[in-house]
Amino acid sequence: MITKKELKSISSLRLKKNRKQLSQFVAEGTKTVEALVEAGLRPLAIYATDLIDFPDAINVSQKDMERMSLLKNASPVLAHFPIPSAPSLPVGGRILVLDAIADPGNLGTIVRLCDWFGIEHILCSEETVDLYNPKVVQATMGSLARVHCHYIDLIDYMSKSDLPIYGTFLEGDSIYTSSFPEDAMLVLGSESHGISPSIASLVSHRVNIPRKANPGPESLNVAIAGAITLGEFCK
Repeated sequence: MITKKELKSISSLRLKKNRKQLSQFVAEGTKTVEALVEAGLRPLAIYATDLIDFPDAINVSQKDMERMSLLKNASPVLAHFPIPSAPSLPVGGRILVLDAIADPGNLGTIVRLCDWFGIEHILCSEETVDLYNPKVVQATMGSLARVHCHYIDLIDYMSKSDLPIYGTFLEGDSIYTSSFPEDAMLVLGSESHGISPSIASLVSHRVNIPRKANPGPESLNVAIAGAITLGEFCK
């Protein structure tokens, strides 16, 4: 059984300030929870309406699962995790930089893409949506256990780095003809605003995804643009 105190504690993690204060987050869905556990994250507790996949979980009713779920539609499995300690900031390698990515689904997809392409570190502006937002956690499908997101002052970090900085713009050199070194940063901005002027001023190489159709869409969804660009950045 789950207590009223546990229900209240888990429900409170809907808010970023509570996740930060308690250093805890919630993951929902069988595949997501399994992936996080397999990656080495130790849950504080796992709750399930059916114990077939998680025999050691705490059995809860469907009604209680709906009460504690942070998503619109409750999953049959919910796990309560401590937020892992952040590692040191990277000084080399391929690094992705995200400037004010607000949509949870986009961030979750980008984290999965970095996991696919072997990028271990993402530098996020403070305006970027929280990695442990319930919708982000669900969209990462467990990849957040292997990809580290650092929320930092991007201008301070980038201005002190000696790494070349590539940024995606509507105008620039084609990503298909550009050469990307193994030690470099790649900046993605939001679809609606692009890379902010203060970050753009630090970019040393402007690149773009060539558009074949004319007229065509004004821009690409940042997760789609990220998939295309990261494929070239990491090849």
